[in-house]
Amino acid sequence: MFAQTWSATVNGIEGVPVRVEVNLQMGLPTLSIVGLPQGAVREGRDRVQAALRNSGWPLRQARITVNLAPADLKKQGSGFDLPMALGLLGVMEVLPTGPLDRLMVLGELGLDGGIRPVRGVLPVALACLEAGRTTLVVPRENALEARAAGDSITVVPAASLGQVVRWIQADAPEGPGLMEFFDPPPATPDPGRPTGRRTPDLAGVVGQPLGRRALEVAAAGGHNLLFSGPPGTGKTLLARCLPGVLPPLTPGRSREVTAIHSVCGLLPTRSGLLRSPPFRSPHHGISSVGLVGGGNPLRPGEVSLAHGGVLFLDELPEFGRSALESLRQPMEDGEVMVVRARERARFPSRFALVAAMNPCPCGRAGDGVGTPCTCDPAQVRRYRARISGPLLDRLDLHVQVDPVDASRMIEGGRGEPSATVRERVIEARARQLDRAQGGERLNAGLPAESLPHSVLPTASALQLLRSAATRFHISPRGIHRVLRVARTVADLDDAPRVHDPHIAEALQFRMDATSPSHR
Repeated sequence: MFAQTWSATVNGIEGVPVRVEVNLQMGLPTLSIVGLPQGAVREGRDRVQAALRNSGWPLRQARITVNLAPADLKKQGSGFDLPMALGLLGVMEVLPTGPLDRLMVLGELGLDGGIRPVRGVLPVALACLEAGRTTLVVPRENALEARAAGDSITVVPAASLGQVVRWIQADAPEGPGLMEFFDPPPATPDPGRPTGRRTPDLAGVVGQPLGRRALEVAAAGGHNLLFSGPPGTGKTLLARCLPGVLPPLTPGRSREVTAIHSVCGLLPTRSGLLRSPPFRSPHHGISSVGLVGGGNPLRPGEVSLAHGGVLFLDELPEFGRSALESLRQPMEDGEVMVVRARERARFPSRFALVAAMNPCPCGRAGDGVGTPCTCDPAQVRRYRARISGPLLDRLDLHVQVDPVDASRMIEGGRGEPSATVRERVIEARARQLDRAQGGERLNAGLPAESLPHSVLPTASALQLLRSAATRFHISPRGIHRVLRVARTVADLDDAPRVHDPHIAEALQFRMDATSPSHR
């Protein structure tokens, strides 16, 4: 006897269709799984047998082989439990084999036959569409995530093995609707409802006009940003305000972000598409693999989890040198290609890097109030040398954050709220997207060859940049970044061309906040 159905595995953040073939023949009673099953897939043999037995369909005493094709691709995760169980019921003639071959199935089985949620459902749903299949059976808790793939796919939200069996026995793929057999999934959450931790409002930031302006420019153009200053000046608070001034994710970016978080098991329970830009703030003890991705199986790192949003590195010099240097390629390319001996995966990583650091090991250099700095010049040089020049060169905006006057802190008062700043950011981004002619490329990602016809600087603005580059020894990469920031400043002013004040403001942000000569 032979039966087959379809499932999928996840390679990186992409779903790969897998044919689940089940063969039953006379011989010693065994159940073998072949086709490079890994960890949880091999363990699924025991879960499937127990689920079938406790659901009233014990396995026959025969030689049973389950093949996961293609056989040269590693199969990861517990989502193969349900398709293997349905294939086994097919060869035992409990289910007709015709409907099985038309389905794509994903789900982990409990020992009682219940179906539990799994990771990576959205990539599997997209793979289902690419494979030309229109019906996807998933755990009930994953139904909203699967439906985010679009209306072209029929999502079957199953809570137990028995439900799926009764549905297939009734020839439901061609006949009765889903509501006759399955409870509806929970309602789609409000797209405007914020997700994750609460974002501070800029209205609560006292003073720091330069830091607030840098935050607005960074949000408008997708630029990288470095805050430098003594402890307690508001560097971390400013960084955590950035997601609040970013616009919601576009539909395409939202699918990418949702797929990444789903593969990592970080998608909220019963969640659909993520709409809010992510904010990731890893500890400074993180490894290179944790930051850019890797491991076994290959998983996205923090740079990919921050895709479409913000990666915040607090106490930047405390991060390992190798971890920081691994950021350079993702910051330039907007993606990470992780290659191992037998595997490779591509992870998107287009994020805004926001970093914060103290000016010296004790943090008091340039404070001007309270305890004076106790660090000698050699200690300060070693501390700042932990951040390489090439990495600093990739940070578009450098801002020195000075202490706020104590009397102003005591008096309090509220500044401009995040919602007002967000409106200006949305308008500036709309101008950038208009120039991109339907793409999603912001000013920070403009390629060097497109800068002349995208930035459109005046002759006097170019002369100002030329003089500053000579005087301050700005690198060619730095010149390009000044032009990109100036273009964003002009977009915030709704100016078609870049003028002298736009270049001047971009140069002000370019002066290295970690250099004593520019403080």
